[in-house]
Amino acid sequence: MASASYPFSAVVGMDDMRLSLLLNAVSPAIGGVLVRGEKGTAKSTIVRGLTSLLPHMDVVAGCRFSCAPEAPDPQCPDGPHEPGDGVSRPTALVELPVGASEDRLVGSLDIEKALAEGVKAFEPGLLAGAHRGILYVDEVNLLSDHLIDHLLDAAAMGFSNVEREGVSVRHAARFLLVGTMNPEEGELRPQLLDRFGLTVEVAASREPEQRVEVVRRRLAFEDDPAAFAARWTGEETELRGRIVAARALLPRVTLGDAVLLQIAATCAAFEVDGMRADIVMARTATALAAWAGRTEVTSEDVRQAALLALPHRRRRSPFDAPGLDEDKLDETLERFKGEEPGSGPDEDPDPDPEPDGPGDGGPDGGPGGDGPDGGGVPPQGDGPAPEDVPAPEEAPVPERAPAPQGAGAGSGERAAVKAAEPFRTKVLSVPGLGEGAAGRRSRARTEHGRTTGSTRPRGALTKLHLAATVQAAAPHQRARGRTGPGLVVRRDDLRQATREGREGNLVLFAVDASGSMAARQRMSAVKGAVLSLLLDAYQRRDKVGLVTFRGRDAEVALPPTSSVDAAAARLEQLPTGGRTPLSAGLLKAHDVLRVERLRDPSRRPLLVVVTDGRATGGRAAGDPVALAARAARLHAAEGTASVVVDCETGPVRLGLAGQLARELGGTAVTLDELRADSIAGLVRDVQAERSGGTGHSSRRAA
Repeated sequence: MASASYPFSAVVGMDDMRLSLLLNAVSPAIGGVLVRGEKGTAKSTIVRGLTSLLPHMDVVAGCRFSCAPEAPDPQCPDGPHEPGDGVSRPTALVELPVGASEDRLVGSLDIEKALAEGVKAFEPGLLAGAHRGILYVDEVNLLSDHLIDHLLDAAAMGFSNVEREGVSVRHAARFLLVGTMNPEEGELRPQLLDRFGLTVEVAASREPEQRVEVVRRRLAFEDDPAAFAARWTGEETELRGRIVAARALLPRVTLGDAVLLQIAATCAAFEVDGMRADIVMARTATALAAWAGRTEVTSEDVRQAALLALPHRRRRSPFDAPGLDEDKLDETLERFKGEEPGSGPDEDPDPDPEPDGPGDGGPDGGPGGDGPDGGGVPPQGDGPAPEDVPAPEEAPVPERAPAPQGAGAGSGERAAVKAAEPFRTKVLSVPGLGEGAAGRRSRARTEHGRTTGSTRPRGALTKLHLAATVQAAAPHQRARGRTGPGLVVRRDDLRQATREGREGNLVLFAVDASGSMAARQRMSAVKGAVLSLLLDAYQRRDKVGLVTFRGRDAEVALPPTSSVDAAAARLEQLPTGGRTPLSAGLLKAHDVLRVERLRDPSRRPLLVVVTDGRATGGRAAGDPVALAARAARLHAAEGTASVVVDCETGPVRLGLAGQLARELGGTAVTLDELRADSIAGLVRDVQAERSGGTGHSSRRAA
C-alpha cells in the first residue's frame, strides 16, 4: 500500500508557491511554475501534495498515452480510439530525474523490430506518462540542455515528436510543468526561464514560531502519516472543491479593455522581450479572478499576476537577480488605471506620481495589498541577510603579520572595489577531444552532434548508425534463413553512432588579491576581465571555481559550481592586501582540481591565474619564487591547460608572470591584451603549443 503524502494544506507558509501551483491547477495554459529557493524549503513536498488535490480523470482503457475518452487523440500511437466511456484514475505525477537519458524522456523504439518486421514498436517515455498530469523536475537547472529543449518544446506545443532513423512517432503531451532549483547550483538560460509561466522565490522562515510549527507538523507526519493526513481531510476536500469550482468558472471570466491596457503597459514598462509575458499575465489574472470566485478581472489581479509572471523575464544579464520594482509596478498600474468593473468611475489620478515618503506605506501598504490566499507577495529585492554581506566598516581586521621588505602601504587590507564593465570574449577551448558533459566550449564525443563513425554498443543502444548496422547484418542473411523482404537483424549487428559535439569544462580562476594588486584602477580592471570570462563560462555551460590568495595563505572562495553568478558575487566582494603567497594559491588550485578529477573525471579543466607574478611570502619556508615554480610544475606534469594573466604595470616590468607561464606550460598575456581579439589568439596559442609538443614555450609579457 502506498504511503500517504504530506497534505498540501498542512504546509506552513510558502503562500506564493502554493498560490502559483493552484492557479496552474485551475488554468494549465498558464505554463507551469519554476520554484527557486534554498535547499530544505519543502519545494518537493508541496508539489507532491498538489497531486492529491487534482480531480480524477477519465482515460481510454489500455491507452498508454492517457487519451481522453470523449476526445481521443487521432494521432495516438495506440489508436485509433472510438469515442466512448473510459476508466477513471488519479492525476499522474511523473518525476524526471536529473540523470535521465533522452530516450527515457521522449521514449524509444525497438530498433530490431523496426528493421526486421517493419513495425513501429514504440516504448513511451516520461512525456507520454505525464500527459494530462504533472511533470515534476527537481533541480531543473542541472538537466542537460538537450533534455530541457525537448521538455519545454513539448510543454509549449502540447505534443512530442520522436524521430529515430526515419521512424517518426507523434503523441500528445500536455501537462503541468513544475521545476524546482537552487540558484547556488547554477541558473537556467534566459530563453528557458521565459518558457515557464510563473516563478516564485522561496526561503525558510526566519520567525521562530513558524519554524517551530514546521518541525512539529513534520514530526507528527513521520510518526503516523495516515493519522496526520486524516487530520487535514477537511481542508484538503475544501481546496479540491475550490479547484473544481474555479475550473468551471474560468471560461466565464472576462478581461476588460482597461485591464488589458494595464497588462500591456506593465510589460512594456519593464521591457520584457516578446509577447509571452503579456499572454501569461492575462491567463494568470483570469485564473486569479476565477480562484476568488469572480467573473471579472481587477487591477489587483493584474498586480498579483505581474509579481508572479515578470520577475524572471526582465533579467538583462545572467548576473542580475530576478526581481521586480514594486513601486514602479504600482505607479504603472495607477497611471493606466481605467474604470474597474463594479467600482464606478475612478477618482482623478494624483498628477504627482511620487510616493509620500519612505515611511508611508510601501508596496504592500495600499488597499488590497494583502489579499486572501497569499495575495500579498513579499518583495523580491530584500537581498541577503545583513550578516551575509558585511559592510565595508565591518570588514575583517587586517592581518598583523610583519610587513615584507618593500611592501610599503600595499601590505594592509583594502576594501573591495567594483569590477570594470565586462566585455565580450571569444571561445576559450581546452585542446584535444574530451568526453565531458554536454556544453558549448571544447570538442568532445557527445550524444549530440555530427556523426563521425560507429562502434559496437557497450550498453543500451541509444543512437543507431543505420548504415553500419545494415552493413554488419547483410553478409549473414542467407545463413540466417531469410526468405521475406525483412532484414534479419541480431543484437550483434547493431552499431552505435559516435558523434562529435561540444563539452562544458571546469574553468578555475586563481586570483592574486595581495597588496601589490591593490591599486584600485588595476584591481577594477582585473575584476572586469574575470567577470567577462565568467559571463562566457555561463554561456558555454561550464563549471567555475574561484581560488584567491593574499596575506600568508590561499582559500577556496567558491568551490567548483555551475553557478557563475555566485562566483561573480564572491569576486565583487573580494578585498585586497597583504603579501603574495603565489605558491599557496597554485597548490590550493592543484588540490581543487585533484578532487574534481575524482568527482568528475570526464570534465577537463582550464586554469586561469591572474597575478603580477611577484611571489613575496606565505606559510612555507624557502624562496617564494622557487616554491611558486615548483607548484606550477605540478600543474604542467598533469597536463592542465593554463593561462596566466599578467597584471604587472609600470615602466619597469620584471616579466615574472611570463616565467610562471613557462613553468605551467601555458601562455602569458598582459592585462591590456584581455580584450576579445587578444583572448582568442591566446587560446589558439594554448592549443597549438600543447598539441604541437611545445608546451613549455611562453609568450613573454611586453
